[in-house]
Amino acid sequence: MHAADITTILVELALIMVLARAAGWVFVRIGLPAVVGEICAGILLGPSLLGPEFSEYLFPLDTRPFLTLLAQIGLILFMFVVGLELDVSLIKGRGKVAVSVSLASIVLPFSLGLGLASFLEDQNILGDFWPFALFVGAAMSVTAFPVLARILTDRNMHRTETGGLALACAATDDVLAWTLLAVVIGIAGGGGDHASWVVALAIPFALFALLVIRPQLNRLTKAYEVAGRLTPGILSIVLVGLLLFAATTEYLGVHFIFGAFLLGAIMPHERAAAMRHEILVRLEQISVLLLLPVFFLVSGLNVNLRGLSSENLVQLAAILTVAIGGKYVGAYVGARVAGVPHWQANSLGILMNTRGLTELVILNVGRELGLLGDTLFTMLVVMAVVTTIMTGPLLHFAYPARRVARDIAEAERAALGDQATTRALVVSAPGEDSSAALDVAIAMVRAELNPEVVVAALEPQQATKLEVGSGLTDELAKMTASMERLETLVRRGQAHGVPVRILNHPSADVTADVVELATVLRPQGLVVAADNPGAAALVVVVDCVTVMLAPGAPAPADRARVDVTWTPDPDGDAAVVLAARLAICFGAGLRIVAGREHRRFEPMVEALSVRGVAMVDGSEIGQALTVGVAGGEAHVGVRAEVDAEPTDWSAVDLGSAPAAAAP
Repeated sequence: MHAADITTILVELALIMVLARAAGWVFVRIGLPAVVGEICAGILLGPSLLGPEFSEYLFPLDTRPFLTLLAQIGLILFMFVVGLELDVSLIKGRGKVAVSVSLASIVLPFSLGLGLASFLEDQNILGDFWPFALFVGAAMSVTAFPVLARILTDRNMHRTETGGLALACAATDDVLAWTLLAVVIGIAGGGGDHASWVVALAIPFALFALLVIRPQLNRLTKAYEVAGRLTPGILSIVLVGLLLFAATTEYLGVHFIFGAFLLGAIMPHERAAAMRHEILVRLEQISVLLLLPVFFLVSGLNVNLRGLSSENLVQLAAILTVAIGGKYVGAYVGARVAGVPHWQANSLGILMNTRGLTELVILNVGRELGLLGDTLFTMLVVMAVVTTIMTGPLLHFAYPARRVARDIAEAERAALGDQATTRALVVSAPGEDSSAALDVAIAMVRAELNPEVVVAALEPQQATKLEVGSGLTDELAKMTASMERLETLVRRGQAHGVPVRILNHPSADVTADVVELATVLRPQGLVVAADNPGAAALVVVVDCVTVMLAPGAPAPADRARVDVTWTPDPDGDAAVVLAARLAICFGAGLRIVAGREHRRFEPMVEALSVRGVAMVDGSEIGQALTVGVAGGEAHVGVRAEVDAEPTDWSAVDLGSAPAAAAP
């Protein structure tokens, strides 16, 4: 290779990277996946926009083989990521629906694709009908699991029942579709001289990988736990295995993409979320930024929209009808047969139409095998782009954000169960020390029957996400670290005999999701920091005793005395009840300061004294936790239930003797 050729390739790579990143940014800004923008950038750099002459000037023919090699390496990395993101545990508990939807959404478009192949007979450059027809059917049947999962995580839908079903269906669809494509490639003679070995050796190799190599890969998890990070040695083993797997399946005639996918699929899952995330990040640093944009360009150079005739436009319409209609109807009918309600089946039909980069991979394989000519390749690429672009907007109508938030809250309420008779909700901001809030919540419900404290510790969703994968491994790794921090709250509750449940997940709109959660849970008590951005909205939707903590409020467990400012109104009564429960729960003294004399004051003091609350003047005890009505200068502001009646002090249950001090 001449120096001029190297210079040209380097300049080409720089141009590809700049335009791909710019197109991805534009598409994200308008609410579409970045990968669609990068695919479109590759198409626009080809003859479709620039024309054949100028396109060849920018990307000379003698440099294209080197670009193709880089594109194939990028494809290997991408298919490994697809397998890595595939988690069969998503199917647990949803097997019936997943199998029904996946089979129907493959069988129907595949069958329609066979008929479509007859209509596209003039595009059959191979001359042999059945390999061509089988490939067209397979191209109609695919769903892009990574892009679908990315759409779900961007909208936080993966935490809803519909999102979980979609992930389960897409995971099952992935396995079935890639298996189907492997069979089609074998029938089409994709292995050249080794095509006859496909049936004899490809299946045993897959079984060997599952039964022998997969258990050995668990050693990587142990090595990662010992090192505490992804070492060059661990990553080297993964990359060497990736290249060998890809080379093996290419030699066996099934195409190198299947080897890469297989290794990703058998990578360890148990206790390996952090390792998998680090592998994904490392691979994306080179794959997303450089190699995949080159793949999009190489694909785009073979797409020529200018070359489509009026007859081709009719064929394109038929392709879109079969691809969209077959996939939607198949998924919808499969879901309805499995007992899924209409609105949910409608959403599944829309989501299963997502094809994205996975479709582009399949189409390039078909072109390599000589099953697709440039014209049909162009039409199928357009179909892949259209079906991916339409998913997001259609989903906004079929499953609006408000319903997503409500379904997330309902799913979390269902996960919590109905065992608790009295439930307090603590709203924790990211990184906030919630010890004080938890202590207050424990005191609120400890004297009640079947008490429970729910800590809503929602994390703002990251604006910059993984662009090839679904982002699920990133989320799992962060959730693990966050849950370790929040586990201290669980132990704090156990010390006082009150179960503490943690709700911790990323949220695109923390305030809206917490408000929706509070609306669904209907807690008997709410504790939130006064400076929490969602505090004002929460107070509006809840009808219960609400406690507002001032910044820096001390934890009751660390105080020797509780001071309460009493006023003769429901809020003042609620403050006294809370202060008394705090004093009893944490073994502190209690001092009551009356705003003014009131005839109910003496009976209240007597009722508290009977229950063992030590009434002190506090002058010699030191710093105290101050409790007052909402809006005061107290560390803890209390608001009674809406329309609360004056407290009947003879009926108030303040609990029993103090428990052991919290850790």
